[in-house]
Amino acid sequence: MSRSSESAPRTKADWQALASSLSIESRAFIANEFVDAASGETFASLNPATGDTLAEVASCDAVDGERAVGHAREAFNQGEWSRLAPGKRKRTLLALAELMEANKYQLALIDTLDMGKPVGSSLGDINGAIACFRYQAESIDKLYGEVAPTGDDTLAMVLREPLGVVAAIVPWNFPLMMTAWKVAPALAAGNSVILKPSEKSPLSALRLAQLAKEAGLPQGVFQVLPGFGHTVGKALALSMDVDCLAFTGSTGVGKQLMQYAGQSNLKRVYLECGGKSPNLVFADCKNLDQVAKHAAAAIFHNQGEVCIAGSRLLVENSIREAFVEKVVDAAKAMQPGDPLDPESFMGAMVDETQYRRVLDFIRQGAEEGARLRVGGTPMEGPGLFIPPTVFDGVLPSMTIGREEIFGPVLAVFGFDSEEEAVAMANDSPYGLAAGLWSQDIDRIMRVTRRLQSGQVFVNNWAGGDQTMPFGGVKQSGNGRDKSHHSLEEYSELKSVWMSLAT
Repeated sequence: MSRSSESAPRTKADWQALASSLSIESRAFIANEFVDAASGETFASLNPATGDTLAEVASCDAVDGERAVGHAREAFNQGEWSRLAPGKRKRTLLALAELMEANKYQLALIDTLDMGKPVGSSLGDINGAIACFRYQAESIDKLYGEVAPTGDDTLAMVLREPLGVVAAIVPWNFPLMMTAWKVAPALAAGNSVILKPSEKSPLSALRLAQLAKEAGLPQGVFQVLPGFGHTVGKALALSMDVDCLAFTGSTGVGKQLMQYAGQSNLKRVYLECGGKSPNLVFADCKNLDQVAKHAAAAIFHNQGEVCIAGSRLLVENSIREAFVEKVVDAAKAMQPGDPLDPESFMGAMVDETQYRRVLDFIRQGAEEGARLRVGGTPMEGPGLFIPPTVFDGVLPSMTIGREEIFGPVLAVFGFDSEEEAVAMANDSPYGLAAGLWSQDIDRIMRVTRRLQSGQVFVNNWAGGDQTMPFGGVKQSGNGRDKSHHSLEEYSELKSVWMSLAT
């Protein structure tokens, strides 16, 4: 299906009708053409809510990677995009954003069918992706170089130039939004970009490629290689002609990519990896009913398949019993439903592997002595649905209190003092996000500064927009998405020292 604009689907029946007319592109996008993988191999993309096969997708490998890298390098060296005036790059990227806007319901539907998330959530993701392309496009012609202070006989300048070839490897949980966070600033800065979407949700990336071609991106500037991490992903990471890896995914894979960079050409590696984010609730916070709803949404949104999910809930013991009851009540109202129903808060787990993994963690939680308050049993019927699950009385030594589950499982801890809360929050190899609920401004300032996290949400969860950098510390990674800071990652500094003396 290809149309320039769409009417807004409002009901489940509307989304089902749109799905019935959907035409899915499943081939790789190399040098502005959709092609089969060189090997002819494919893999099945499944709808996790039904088990139906959506498409047989091209399974790229090292041969396809080498070909795409060659086209990317050629495009960069020719300069049709890399040396184009920033204002002209801006116009092309804004045209792409407009095409995404015109096709946003289709894009949201593709992510819902491919990944299992509720369509309302997918639509929010697409709006975020569009906003990212617009923000980065508008930023690129407003960033200035520098003139260093020197004597009259010298002119010293600091220039920003594109890096070259960027390989972006993105996850399955927010397919198009994570793609935008990497691709938009890398393109805006003038790079050639090769996108490797997750094999669990590759389809919206291929639709984006169609729109990018329509918007006028030159040949070789943006390419999409569906496939697996151990084949085409590894090939891109080891390529001597890729200048930068931008990755969002697990900490384990992030470490592998850094090794590959060292084994090849010391390419830059920007990582946004795992998280086990603490959400601290102090007894002095107002409106515990609303805070409990926010705490539940912080972990159960997107089926808990969120890198910054508030999976560790730390509650002051003086209010813990009453507060956990409120969280349980909120969780009961967030049951999974048909992803095509706009009223569904949660959808299906992305695939059988993740489904079984989450159930194993739930089993471990019960075996290690945590108190199961709600959930824990998969839903009957077709599809990979797990309801919101809450464990209380979790200890820092328990598996569910330390490991990133990436599913709808909340671990609740108790604390008696601010010092204990901060120590417990920081007792993790991760540092992607943290939340803090309090009305004491002195405490807010103290705790915010002491939390070892790339981002802290005070009296909210997951707040922010395109103006705020997104990323972590410790084993949650080293990169930053969004904001002007992401443009810095995809550009190189060049120092120019001119002698003016004759």
